[in-house]
Amino acid sequence: MRIDAYEDPGAPDRRGGWRYLAWLVRRQWPRCLAGAVLASVWMVLLAATPYLMARAVDHGLEPGDLGALAGWTGAMVAVGGVNAWLGMMRHRTMTKVRMDANFRTVKVVVGHATRLGAALRGQVGTGEVVTIGVGDVQTISTSLTAVGPGVGAVVAYAAVGGLMLSVSPRLALVVLLGVPALGVLLGPLMGRLQGREAEYRERQSVLTARIGDLAGGLRVLNGLGGKGLVADAFRRDSGRLREQGYRVGAVTSWIQALGVGLPVLFLALVTWLGARQAAQGHISVGELVSVYGYVVALGWPVAFLIEMGHQLSRGVVAARRVVAFLGLEPAPDEGTRDAPAEPSVLYDPASGVRITPGRLTALVTAHPSDATGILDRLGRYTPSDATWGDIPLTEIPLTQVRARILVADPEADLFAGTLSAVIGVPDTDPRGAGNCATSHNAPTPTPAPAPAPAPAPGQQPTGADEAPHLTAAINAAAAEDIVRALPDGLKTQVAAQARDLSGGQRQRIRLARALLTDPEVLLAAEPTSALDAHTEATVADRLRAARQGRTTVLAATSPLLLDRADVVHHLVDGKVAATGTHRELLDSEPGYRALVARDAEDGEAAEEGEPAR
Repeated sequence: MRIDAYEDPGAPDRRGGWRYLAWLVRRQWPRCLAGAVLASVWMVLLAATPYLMARAVDHGLEPGDLGALAGWTGAMVAVGGVNAWLGMMRHRTMTKVRMDANFRTVKVVVGHATRLGAALRGQVGTGEVVTIGVGDVQTISTSLTAVGPGVGAVVAYAAVGGLMLSVSPRLALVVLLGVPALGVLLGPLMGRLQGREAEYRERQSVLTARIGDLAGGLRVLNGLGGKGLVADAFRRDSGRLREQGYRVGAVTSWIQALGVGLPVLFLALVTWLGARQAAQGHISVGELVSVYGYVVALGWPVAFLIEMGHQLSRGVVAARRVVAFLGLEPAPDEGTRDAPAEPSVLYDPASGVRITPGRLTALVTAHPSDATGILDRLGRYTPSDATWGDIPLTEIPLTQVRARILVADPEADLFAGTLSAVIGVPDTDPRGAGNCATSHNAPTPTPAPAPAPAPAPGQQPTGADEAPHLTAAINAAAAEDIVRALPDGLKTQVAAQARDLSGGQRQRIRLARALLTDPEVLLAAEPTSALDAHTEATVADRLRAARQGRTTVLAATSPLLLDRADVVHHLVDGKVAATGTHRELLDSEPGYRALVARDAEDGEAAEEGEPAR
């Protein structure tokens, strides 16, 4: 049975941590069964060595029968060779079991994260997903050793008890009752470990998310002088996590110490009882040797049983976290009515914003969260009473909404890859990247070129159309200088989240990606907030030209963008207070004028050489 990293992982059992682990075993039961059989035979043969040694002493060495001694010795050598091969096969099989569980869990988690889509961020933090992918997956796969050495330990334990029964019923009784007594002593510690481990994992996920936020915003924090404050907060949080880790380690150390110490005391008791019976003549010298050998051989299954309990305790905690993640569900899509066939008015009753199709509309507010909330409602990322035409958005299938309405998130993820792939043209088609990289070596024309013929609404260009559409999108976002500055143009490898680019460059790359899709309705929040005034003016002109005849909504306070808008809605406390053109509102609305003038002063400062936003 091979391991296919790309096969369907199957439908996981989400009813609990134990059931999830059982599902992983069922999905590869032939391999798990083989591991259990190999481990069982391997451990039983470990116990067979003392039995053969006892026969060699009693039937060969003590009576002086060299033939019998040679025969039993040869049997011991043969058993040792077979056991070495069994140990190798056991390890190989259990490695495959762990790898399968690892890959399967990763595929299940990634697949579910993909299915959640935009709903993922609203339900779980990035740190939680990273902790599951990095720590919990490994813990779960390691816990599956219970199906190999764990089962083998139980079989070997029973086999040694049977062999001891043939020597002395009293010794067999001690052996058979001793290990359950160890389990009773260690049980409370296992339960305590689960609680401490769960709390530690929670804190770890929070801190992991904070590390990601720091890595992404370190440059901004440094510019604002806030790096020290954030570093102090992170140091305090990491200190608390360290203390929690010490508490987990304290419980783990007790389990490991008792797991080593108690079996030694138990086995010493068995050896002492065996020696007393040999001295009293109840068992032979060979049987005494076998008892000692059994005790030594019993150390392996006892150690594996304790380790199995430890790993299962940690594995269940990790599996519960995976199950909790798999239990997240996207908002139900109950839409049954078709979207309007033609471009139609978008209306948000909560704010009073009405978006006329085919026009460039701007939303201006002193509180950016009010504007982004409107965009999320119009893009159906949050439940609302918003309508499209005369149809409530919630009654339209989500696939139709996503195909025609695009919300351009200012913090949208940028995956690692070539610049052309980051923008949206696959690397497999050389026509997109190669041709566009060459075209941007020419000087940038002052007027924005006419965009390439648009594809059907909601459909991304493909094939031979990729190059001109990519060229038009990059030009509209004023991103040609980014392409020219990179060593291999659009074929240059870009790091995850484009961390090797500046904030303004990342913003233009996100805008180019949104424009490449050429949606019927584009909703964008602050698409030029990180640009200097000159670049922002260029983007404003080209964006208007590129989106001519299409519905575009911008949440912004920049006068450079507002002056190009057909309609401006001034929002106060999340509701429309005034509507008109930019210049009309400047003349009639003092609050609007004050808000926009403040932004204009920031832009003038940037033009004079101060750091751009």
